[in-house]
Amino acid sequence: MTTLLIALGAMVGYVVAYHTYGRWLARKIFKLDPSASVPSIELNDDRDFVPTNKSVLFGHHFTSIAGTGPIVGPAIAVMWGWLPALVWVLLGSILVGAVHDFGALVVSMRSRGQTVGDVAGRVLNKRVRLLFLLILFMALTIVLAIFGLVIAAVFKLYPAAIFGCWR
Repeated sequence: MTTLLIALGAMVGYVVAYHTYGRWLARKIFKLDPSASVPSIELNDDRDFVPTNKSVLFGHHFTSIAGTGPIVGPAIAVMWGWLPALVWVLLGSILVGAVHDFGALVVSMRSRGQTVGDVAGRVLNKRVRLLFLLILFMALTIVLAIFGLVIAAVFKLYPAAIFGCWR
């Protein structure tokens, strides 16, 4: 029953954050225009640019956001308990993950669906674009290595934590 209450509380927190913080970001920071044309309609070619149902887009985005929260959160829970892990996952996903993804989406939408690397190449130059993509690759490699290091450290300090993976 406690788990259900925590899950419902987290869901309520996400809904409140979406309707308050998300709305504030959309209006004040990104200054979104609801009547603006989106690349999937403007450039519709039935291949790369295809208008899609909101629920499908939500599903794709939801599966793509898995980052430090869901990976490091359980490791934090093993070491310090469930409350710091819950705070890490909830606040981290609202204040960092969602803002990052929202900002990247806005930049892409305003750039006719281009990737961050393409936007960097257009705004700066081709050499800087390659350097930027190299730095992105290296940063992602470091992030993956840190994820592995955190999990390895947890398994080293708490060998019994591996049993949760075997269920």
